[in-house]
Amino acid sequence: MRTTERGSALLAVLWLSVAPSTIELTVAGTVRGEVDRAATATDDTRAYFLARSAIERAILYIEWGRIYGPPNYYQPGMPPLELHFPTGDVTVEVMPESSKLNINICLPVEMFRLLSALGVPPDRAQLITEAILDWRSVPPGGQPTAFDMFYLQHNPSFVAPHTSFQEIEDLLLVRGVTPDLFYGTWDRDDQVQPPRLTKRIGLRDCVSTYANGSLDVNTTPVPVLIASGVPPEGAFAIAGQRRLQPFANVQALRAFTQNMGPYAGRVTLGGASMFTLRATARPRSGAGIPSDLRRTVSALVKLAPPDSGELFHIVRWYDRG
Repeated sequence: MRTTERGSALLAVLWLSVAPSTIELTVAGTVRGEVDRAATATDDTRAYFLARSAIERAILYIEWGRIYGPPNYYQPGMPPLELHFPTGDVTVEVMPESSKLNINICLPVEMFRLLSALGVPPDRAQLITEAILDWRSVPPGGQPTAFDMFYLQHNPSFVAPHTSFQEIEDLLLVRGVTPDLFYGTWDRDDQVQPPRLTKRIGLRDCVSTYANGSLDVNTTPVPVLIASGVPPEGAFAIAGQRRLQPFANVQALRAFTQNMGPYAGRVTLGGASMFTLRATARPRSGAGIPSDLRRTVSALVKLAPPDSGELFHIVRWYDRG
């Protein structure tokens, strides 16, 4: 009996020793997790204000580029702006709206060619093209269309407005358009070692509700050039040339595109007055170590005429770019 009692007492002591250790480990794990979450939230906030500041600086660089010219400020055709701040680094993509198709006036054949150039299979590309045309057109007799009947089966249900697209985000509601197609995605390239991911752009970088019909040669994506009627080999030739040296004047552009067919005449020089700015920020710690966190903010900006008394107007702002 005494042996049994001593064994029970020993087990009780062991359990009493283990329990506090378990509680301590649990509390330590919880505290560590909360500290990590707080650090991530702090980095996210810092990155947001970094990206926001970079967009404001990029707007000034664009405006000063129009006034003072290169090399210190932005000019059409330049690579993304690399801006450095005491607390982090930011990459700003400058995308003129004139480098996109106007979703409200582009021809069905142009939309089909664009979707095909983005890798959409022909049958699905045809479905999406018809759905976009249905969305922006008044139905005969005012009766619900086949696409309306499809949308009415959703929860929440709706019908297409049958009017012009107000924002390109409306495309996410169009039948056949997925987030991957709209925002773009990543493709795995197994032809190189080690394999790497390559970016595939989406519809948001190819269409706009503000485009004016002309296409800036230095920034228009290849799928948009193909959609506008430029032969694929010509579109890739333009992209290859501007990587080597952006087109500096209309004479050089026309000399390069003179044998690319009549549609090459839509390709022009310059970014007009409306730009999408997309800033991706990476903050640094007090010791100068870059954070693993990145945050993207974007804005649709309209530059004001010189005599208007204003510098710019923010048309749309995206806290998550």
